[in-house]
Amino acid sequence: MSATTTKFYRTAESVSPGHPDKIADQISDAILDAHLAQDPKARVAVDVAGGHGKIFVTGEVTSKAKNVDVSAIVKRLAGNVEVIEHIAAQSPEIAAGVDTGGAGDQGIMIGYATNETSELLPFEVVLSRRLNQFLYERWPHDGKTQITTDGETIAGVVASFQHAPGDKLRAAVDEWLADYTVSEDVRIHVNPSGDWNIGGFEADAGLTGRKLAVDSYGPRISLGGGAFSGKDPSKVDRSAAYMARKVAVDYLKKRNAKEVFTRLAYAIGVAEPLEATVIIDGEHEAITGYDLTPNGIINALNLKRPIYEETARYGHFGHEFDWEK
Repeated sequence: MSATTTKFYRTAESVSPGHPDKIADQISDAILDAHLAQDPKARVAVDVAGGHGKIFVTGEVTSKAKNVDVSAIVKRLAGNVEVIEHIAAQSPEIAAGVDTGGAGDQGIMIGYATNETSELLPFEVVLSRRLNQFLYERWPHDGKTQITTDGETIAGVVASFQHAPGDKLRAAVDEWLADYTVSEDVRIHVNPSGDWNIGGFEADAGLTGRKLAVDSYGPRISLGGGAFSGKDPSKVDRSAAYMARKVAVDYLKKRNAKEVFTRLAYAIGVAEPLEATVIIDGEHEAITGYDLTPNGIINALNLKRPIYEETARYGHFGHEFDWEK
């Protein structure tokens, strides 16, 4: 009897900035940036939903900004669509807790870092993103990629891009694969449902915060808090997630570790976290040496700046953002 080889598959996907969910994320963060550019203390929690010619913008904003043109922001990113805007002020009961330095909501934030890649992200996540970016340079439209790995070998590829003829898309995928180790029986699917030219909000609905695994560390790593986009840094869903990543990166480097998880947990209106745990190659410790209050995080990472639209394009980690350094 011949020995069988056990396959150890891992799969992750990436979506292009032209995907409707990513357009929604970018709109939410562009509105946030517009407020922070005029009022660094602005409180913003904006969500976007839309499709098929209409975009609905809702949420809560308390800001001294005077000339934020929501409709212009939406049309810059989504094209000529009808904009329905319904934004209110932040609840005074929520504001009372945040004004004293407390967290803007309860939640659990997960940080992660691994030495598998130079981006300190899981291998399959990095590959799916790199392929997506490679193809988006050629076809800057709606698109998705997916990579399946078996160890350090690529075992499967899926690529679907709007306005990309299948033969040319396959040639581009093959060009990209030339730089990687590929299984002899690799399965490659390009535009598997056929070539397509209707995409983005014209073809499908989009919603802020619907691509959390893509925004974070892929399906291999558990998700903690809520979405990032459209939220100012008083919301720990965003700021504490960024700090959790920074702590994970710091511990990975100083301990020369293979893999680091961090967990932060908060209660609404309370400044200090209820949990601050780091797991270094399986060993649990308390996180020390950081101010993990919302204000401490905001100051350490300089988060009251208009920097967020870019984070909504290709994930919030593995780039040259301050929480990566």
